[in-house]
Amino acid sequence: MAIDRIVSFLPSATELLYEFGVQDSLYGVTHECKYPPDAALKPHVISSVIKSDELTSKEIDTMTCQILKDGKDIFVIHENNLKKADPDLIISQETCEVCAAYTDQVSKAVKILGKKPILHSMDPHNMKEIIASVIKLGEILERKEKAKEIVNSLEKRIGNIRKVKSEKIPKVLAIEWIEPFFTAGHWVPEMIETAGGINMISRTGEHSRRLDMDEIVKSNPDVIILMPCGFDTRRTVAEYEKFLKNKEGWKDLEAVKNNQIFAVDANSFFSKPSIRTVEGIEILAKIIQPEKFKDLRVSDTSFEQIVNKIT
Repeated sequence: MAIDRIVSFLPSATELLYEFGVQDSLYGVTHECKYPPDAALKPHVISSVIKSDELTSKEIDTMTCQILKDGKDIFVIHENNLKKADPDLIISQETCEVCAAYTDQVSKAVKILGKKPILHSMDPHNMKEIIASVIKLGEILERKEKAKEIVNSLEKRIGNIRKVKSEKIPKVLAIEWIEPFFTAGHWVPEMIETAGGINMISRTGEHSRRLDMDEIVKSNPDVIILMPCGFDTRRTVAEYEKFLKNKEGWKDLEAVKNNQIFAVDANSFFSKPSIRTVEGIEILAKIIQPEKFKDLRVSDTSFEQIVNKIT
């Protein structure tokens, strides 16, 4: 079956489709597909009922929990745009029903279309599976050589980070949500270890979960990295000022006393299992081993050290 028309229910898939150079065949994306910038101009076939740009992390968590408790949908399909897209291929995921369109939305989309396009789920939980997802999509798109080119580039960059060894290996705690606290799971622990740190609390491949201040204190991290799911660096710093700066017990952490708190652009480099997680590893390397990687170039505003913000 020829694939001339594609719909992406997954931002990381959208990014990869552009990397493959098939963006002219992309006829529908989600409201979260904002990279590259041209993707945001594509018709939206699905969006969230939660206006996360207007809410705090606490408000987002409260609303999400209530929607799930009530058995309602977080995502809404735009039927007219979907019908106009008339896809031969729909790409979705099964990693997180909160972060991106899930199996239920795909089933609804097929019913709306009245035909069954090729359904491809990208469901990586670690870096190896992220790399493998490139190969698999390349096979589906009949662009195997391009897939090999992309993978070779990514693996070379990862290898350049992995081969640098520091004498001191810091304990690193990545926090995926601030209010309430959530661990950073899935591929993030592996990213930290690749960048030269010892990941605390969470494990590669595991789902993110709630954690409390006692767990953070017991883990006694040397470095804390704040990466709220879907937030950029600026918004993460704002959340820190609002919820964490004066939180009981926070000031007593050694990482806080030593100004080893960092906010990162999670939305671009950590929240999604996209090929840009490789730049996420490079960002972590600059944070964890600053002397070793001081000349490594990463995107502007990709991270910020939070200094002298404790009162």
